[in-house]
Amino acid sequence: MCQVDEEYNGQLEHRKCVKCKENTAVLIIRAGDAFCRGCFKEYFIHKFRAMLGKNRVIFPGEKVLLAVSGGPASSSMLSQVQEGLSRDAPKKLRFVPGIIYIDEGGASGQSMEERERAVAQLESVFRATNYHYHIVHLEQVLSLPSSVLDAGSSATEKPQTGSSYKAAVDQFIQTKKNQHPDLSVENAQSHLSSLSMHEVENGVTSPITPEHTQALQKLFASVRTLTAKEDLLHTLRQHLILHTARTQGYTKVMMGDSCSRLAIKLLSNISLGRGASLATDTGFSDPRYGDVVIVRPMRDYSSKEIAYYNRMFDIPSVFIPGLDTKAQDKASIQHLTESFVTKLQTDFPSTVSTIYRIGTSEYHTCGTGTGWQQQLPELHQERTIPPSVL
Repeated sequence: MCQVDEEYNGQLEHRKCVKCKENTAVLIIRAGDAFCRGCFKEYFIHKFRAMLGKNRVIFPGEKVLLAVSGGPASSSMLSQVQEGLSRDAPKKLRFVPGIIYIDEGGASGQSMEERERAVAQLESVFRATNYHYHIVHLEQVLSLPSSVLDAGSSATEKPQTGSSYKAAVDQFIQTKKNQHPDLSVENAQSHLSSLSMHEVENGVTSPITPEHTQALQKLFASVRTLTAKEDLLHTLRQHLILHTARTQGYTKVMMGDSCSRLAIKLLSNISLGRGASLATDTGFSDPRYGDVVIVRPMRDYSSKEIAYYNRMFDIPSVFIPGLDTKAQDKASIQHLTESFVTKLQTDFPSTVSTIYRIGTSEYHTCGTGTGWQQQLPELHQERTIPPSVL
């Protein structure tokens, strides 16, 4: 390991930044992509803004719920939103952010002291942003209606054309000027980032009881395999995020899924027989719930890029044990897929990007599955694969 570090540092000493061509490179993202500190920060921020600007899914004035787990990707996503809403940003974001954290300690076997310690650490981060935040315990899912995942009315959905987006921007700026005549256009655009804590009521939920925790643990104990437990946890987490978004008036939910995470999710879903939903599970936007759209602005970032950025610019993150941390049997499909992709990425650096491109192109054109028949005509004619699978 020391030899590898020495060789890596030796390469950086003789390389210039690929963008500015002047400063000495401090990191190498991919082969040929060496950046200095300033250019790397500009590149990282631009990629986030470009992802939102290119898709134009989030309209000015919309309430957007940021799903923050405390991990590196979601913490970096929160930092990018702060950067975009700051007064110093050249092109400010125009949506109204909120934060949600799902406390999953009841399912992973954490004690109340450990859970309270993690919540306290995250609350200190959330308070510093001056955004609404909601601390939701996983136990609360037991009292939610069973129809929470049903598709809601999409009457508030806006057309996704360029002209309508520009009209929405103009209307937003004009509305802000009418509400605050003393503000200039620039100040009107940045007014969203100046909310103070006394203007918001943070969503700290009512305390949970030991009976709630026992009921949740009993539910997970009834599930035999770790694969099914992780799948159940994902479903319950989705229940709470959607319920909070609907009750609090959020129309968009930002998830911190990185390119590496989506590559693992893609292979895991295929293994679990969910190939038909790959487009919505790994795409930028997931409109299947109608009134609440899930977006993934971090989907073009690799875990390596996120780790570099968080370390270089001191982005705080909190380690929280997961469902498989204390589990003796870690042979879940999700965990094995993650281990497989991670080890393969070490020897073949283009592994994650290749899987990611497959998920964003070929699988997304398959739709209901007819694309598989077009890609495998010989197999379909010979009936090597049953027609029901194709």
